[in-house]
Amino acid sequence: MSPSFLFFILFLIKEMSSSSSANSFEDGKFKTDLLTVGLSSCCWKTPSSSPTPQSPPKRLLVATPVEEGEYPVVMLLHGYLLYNSFYSQLMLHVSSHGFIVIAPQLYSIAGPDTMDEIKSTVEIIDWLSAGLNHFLPPQVTPNLSKLALSGHSRGGKTAFAVALKKFGYSSDLKISALIGIDPVDGMGKGKQTPPPVLTYEPNSFDLDKMHVLVIGSGLGEISPNLLFPPCAPPGVNHRDFFQECQGPAWHFVAKDYGHLDMLDDDTEGIRGKISHYLCKNGEERRPMRRFVGGSIVAFLMAYLEGDDSELVKIKDKSHEGVPVEIQEFEVKN
Repeated sequence: MSPSFLFFILFLIKEMSSSSSANSFEDGKFKTDLLTVGLSSCCWKTPSSSPTPQSPPKRLLVATPVEEGEYPVVMLLHGYLLYNSFYSQLMLHVSSHGFIVIAPQLYSIAGPDTMDEIKSTVEIIDWLSAGLNHFLPPQVTPNLSKLALSGHSRGGKTAFAVALKKFGYSSDLKISALIGIDPVDGMGKGKQTPPPVLTYEPNSFDLDKMHVLVIGSGLGEISPNLLFPPCAPPGVNHRDFFQECQGPAWHFVAKDYGHLDMLDDDTEGIRGKISHYLCKNGEERRPMRRFVGGSIVAFLMAYLEGDDSELVKIKDKSHEGVPVEIQEFEVKN
């Protein structure tokens, strides 16, 4: 075998490997770990002569690459009456592409008012600069100049409220990107949970040119049965949030999948079991979870890392790896 032919073979292998790892809808190239950070958590980086750093305001679930490097940070806010642990597979998917994903448990029991969640989210964001680094593996560094805020369902509403600096709460850290995963602002128009975020004025969200991604579920507007209302009712769902966004903003809607289909396959406990019946669901959760994770990765790679190749392929409908049928697609520049 000639040296030139061997070089050509090695080049092809490298290109195939690079192409495979770049597919945002498949697991990325980074090995990951899932950490629990809370009042009783130990620290990775505390010298024996230094006091233990202050624990975060809320207990956190953290998915992180374990390889040495500096990584952007994504905060994920859970949906109403759900646990942050229900998103572990989604978190690990995003993290495997080179992101530190942080999911606080904002509450165990909550009423209709979201003010406490907004306040807690801002407190956690403010804690990141001083506290997060101590709880990560020693070789891992968070890049807080590349911070994305995301949220699912009611957590999506909370994320928008924080990014909009509504209700008197704002963080010193700059949020570079905002992601609403099937965000919901109540039971219907005129039945918003307090405090309301939607204003029903198109392009009214002043996010100072922050890049925004809104992901919707095609089945979210449909009641699962006669006993339960839709989980993402018309008038307060992803369409309304996107309508109020100014550009640059992206809107993807997955056909044939429901409001909770991005959760883990197996969600434990009573709430975990109920989550399979509360909403109109697709046939299985994995495709929607891969779609949400891959869309988030493509979006963040474009706007935090300067690589828009995956996002462009989704936009041009040339991405062969999209695991669901995209029902709707909109872009505001």
